[in-house]
Parts: sequence; C-alpha cells; structure tokens
Amino acid sequence: MKVDGSCLCGAIAYEAVIDPDRCVICHCTNCQINSGTGFGWVVHVQDRNFTLKKGALKVYETKADSGRRRLLSFCGDCGTRIHAQTPEEPDSFFGLRAGTIRQRAQLRPRQQVWCGSAMPWVFDLGAIPGSERQS
Repeated sequence: MKVDGSCLCGAIAYEAVIDPDRCVICHCTNCQINSGTGFGWVVHVQDRNFTLKKGALKVYETKADSGRRRLLSFCGDCGTRIHAQTPEEPDSFFGLRAGTIRQRAQLRPRQQVWCGSAMPWVFDLGAIPGSERQS
C-alpha cells in the first residue's frame, strides 16, 4: 500500500510503501517513553521503501528492550517520531509511525507485541467513557 505523511509542523514529508498486514501495537518501554503514551503504533515499510520528500530527519540511537540497536528518526523542529530501524539488520522491522501517515484511518493493528510491559489499563480502553471532543 502506497502512503504519504508528515510531521506535526509540516517540515518533514515522506512517501512509503507499507504492508498493512504488519501493523502493530508495541508496548515496549521504549515506545511508551518515546511516544509519551501507553504504546507505539507502527507499520512495516516494505523493502525499506521510504522516500523523504521534504526536510531532514534527526536520528537518535537507543537500545531496544530486545537488546538491539535502534535508530529513531524524528523531526528536529516539532519532535514528531517518523520511523525506527535496526542498522545492522537490513531485513529486520523498519517501523513507520502510523500516526504520521495521512491514510492512518485505513490501518488496523493486527498484532500486539511486548505485552508483558503493557500498562495495566491499556486492554480496558473500551470500558473507559469517551466523548466526541474535549470538554
């Protein structure tokens, strides 16, 4: 599936070919901290088919819960995370942050990973009252 997206401020724009069947919710502690939420929402970029159309990404190197090195790419202006990759494993998961994709409403997570570090409330989201907008 061909998609396009951007960061919050618009300084970064990209196109990519993704595999919508490899759309994942990740509960690892790195995703929790880096996203500022209870989990990360990522989709696999096929054959690393990602093209930066506008801007320049900043990169931060970290160690994942798995012990692997991960390169986290983001907008240097607004801080929006764009993707993550494992540098020494070219065939490993290249995860594009689904929230940055313009077609994100078409993406449904197919799997959850690192559930052992999930927040205790995350699997009960449907039971929490909601409203159309912030009151």
